[in-house]
Amino acid sequence: MARQGSGAMLASSGLGFPPQNLARVVVWEWLNEHGRWRPYSAAVCHHIENVLKEDARGSVVLGQVDVQLAPYIIDLQSMHQFRQDTGTMRPVRRNFYDPSSAPGKGIVWEWENDNSSWTPYDMDICITIQNAYEKQHPWLDLSSLGFCYLIYFSSMSQMNRQTQRKRRLRRRMDLAYPLTMGSIPKSQSWPVGASTGTPCSCPQCLLVNSTRAASNAILASQRRKLYPGAVRQSSTFAGAALWPAGTGTAAVAGGTAKGEGLRVPSGAFAPSQSVPSGTPLPGLNNLNRPGTQRGAGLSARATVPPGVPALPVKNLNGTGPVHPALAGMTGILMCAAGLPVCLTRAPKPILHPPPVSKSDIKPVPGVNGICRKTKKKHLKKSKTPEDVVRRYIQKVKNPPDEDCTICMERLVTSSGYEGVLSHRGIKPELVGKLGKCGHMYHLLCLLAMYNNGNKDGSLQCPTCKAIYGEKTGTQPPGKMEFHLIPHSLPGYTDSKTIRIVYDIPTGIQGPEHPNPGKKFTARGFPRHCYLPDNEKGRKVLKLLIVAWDRRLIFTIGTSNTTGESDTVVWNEIHHKTEFGSNLTGHGYPDPNYLDNVLAELLAQGVSEATLKD
Repeated sequence: MARQGSGAMLASSGLGFPPQNLARVVVWEWLNEHGRWRPYSAAVCHHIENVLKEDARGSVVLGQVDVQLAPYIIDLQSMHQFRQDTGTMRPVRRNFYDPSSAPGKGIVWEWENDNSSWTPYDMDICITIQNAYEKQHPWLDLSSLGFCYLIYFSSMSQMNRQTQRKRRLRRRMDLAYPLTMGSIPKSQSWPVGASTGTPCSCPQCLLVNSTRAASNAILASQRRKLYPGAVRQSSTFAGAALWPAGTGTAAVAGGTAKGEGLRVPSGAFAPSQSVPSGTPLPGLNNLNRPGTQRGAGLSARATVPPGVPALPVKNLNGTGPVHPALAGMTGILMCAAGLPVCLTRAPKPILHPPPVSKSDIKPVPGVNGICRKTKKKHLKKSKTPEDVVRRYIQKVKNPPDEDCTICMERLVTSSGYEGVLSHRGIKPELVGKLGKCGHMYHLLCLLAMYNNGNKDGSLQCPTCKAIYGEKTGTQPPGKMEFHLIPHSLPGYTDSKTIRIVYDIPTGIQGPEHPNPGKKFTARGFPRHCYLPDNEKGRKVLKLLIVAWDRRLIFTIGTSNTTGESDTVVWNEIHHKTEFGSNLTGHGYPDPNYLDNVLAELLAQGVSEATLKD
């Protein structure tokens, strides 16, 4: 549909927090390793809510509603998602949105990835796009939400502002997300409002809470300066815009004319200008999550009294993204308050060592060879799933009256997979005990867990993560090289450096991969990784070689960085890819890294004992 007029440039968030007695749409989300909350589908959220009503401290088996999520279980007590075949745990949250927003209407916005499949946007972005779409804006700028993309509704496309690359965009109807009424439990109310209890001390919550408090104070001050006669509002930021409608500029919301967009002018009015007394302030889109408003009071800098020093806001070095984000947010808020800010230039990471000649590259002492290759998966024949399960368990004639942590049914009753999965010789009421750890499960549940995994002849206890047999992965064919280079890593000045080079080409997915027969991509290869050349570093290298041979270093999945599906991604064993710095958290110095990666290898069943075999 053609959309005429000016586009939509979003002021940053402008988000409200609804009263506790209103209906809300519930969206369950999980946190990926890059700090982005990814929503579950509406069907999965309905399933979680139904389980929550019955037992608020129980567990949710996601495979019961979505076969693609068969390996996953959510523990409602700890609010974590657990993947049974890899042991990976991720935080989850119960988020709330307005019933009139996109999830309340069952509207999903998606972008087309490189494999011609569709990836849904994060929920806040989906809501923002839908709000602009309903107001018939011709375009939408997502830069204020942290993405350098423009959305064009006339062509239903997304364009990268830096590369000018365009992707298709689509809007589809799905099941509406569940509704809830009444007050929100404090343990789950973080996405909606501030808690009255002891604040969480995690970096994410500290950043959000400090940002929210600072933005409330600054925006209240700006309102008093810019609108001395305006109606006084609540101390909780309700998303009021600070810019009146002007010539060629649409109001931020509410009074926007049809076909016009959201625009944030950098100098729409002088500091002395004000709106008439009692004029209500137009509100921004209510996305129900904390946020700050950028660009406020840019022209107010001229009112700063002379002699006020410029306050430096440095990009603090750290192992995670919180410090740089906090520095940048502080600068934005200080600018909004009219304070001069001196931002220092962030240092660039040193990803690679100085050039090394071939004559300086040496084999690693104590390690055989300099290269390992993997080809197609070595199939272990003559082992049926029933044979594997029976190999590692002992039958229990009189099981205790406790839960099976796979299906969450009592062990004295039939398995929750009865009617879903059936195998000859394995009755749904049979219970077995794993030999080494002694944890008990329905045999049918263990069989279902094995069938949802890699089917490599090994089992992993979902309770204690003990591995039975030799665990292998789904890493596609490729090459691993390793050698010494005559340079030192930060923190290891007395040692040379072990450089590992992984190279995996694009190819076709096999039967063990998510989409057999479909092409997969391999971005960023060859990938260079670094270890110190000392006793522990060489031990880590030897174990990484074992993990490579077992196809555990990489897998095929969805990139948490780009959202691309059917691509080669890391598989829970962290590597250091930054040679001379640690600005990204993937470099040195990091005194705990070698111990941490040894623990990650052990969790995959790769231990020092494997080197003695």
